[in-house]
Amino acid sequence: MIKKIAFHNTSLVQELFELQKASYLVEANLIGFFDIPPLKESLEGLNGCGETFLGYFEEEVLVGALAFTIEGEALTICRMVVHPNHFRKGIARKLLYALEEIQPEWLVLKVSTGKDNTPAKKLYQKNGFQFVQDMEVVPGLFISHFEKRR
Repeated sequence: MIKKIAFHNTSLVQELFELQKASYLVEANLIGFFDIPPLKESLEGLNGCGETFLGYFEEEVLVGALAFTIEGEALTICRMVVHPNHFRKGIARKLLYALEEIQPEWLVLKVSTGKDNTPAKKLYQKNGFQFVQDMEVVPGLFISHFEKRR
């Protein structure tokens, strides 16, 4: 089941915080960079991030989440996390579909991931995203940017 995450539910936000850490640690190992902002983020920082979150639940347990922001007709996916125990179950794909359904007014959907995060890059490309560019954000760390247009 996919539903919006309500930030007034403190135990659910704690679950999200722990899920995020587990998921981004896998990416950090893939790209060889451990200063990914969500890995360093505090619970208070997560609470105040201003992003909208969709959660994927299995038997009331949060196992995946997607966060986004809206600016005009562009949606930017800020976070995509799936618990490592639930990789390769199609959860990220289902979250992408849900986002497109609940926010039908978008014209451009943007997402970024570490250049060396091959699984994420394949996910986005298989779901209609086009590669835009690689950008060096800190010395030696490149981020790949993708867009999907209507």
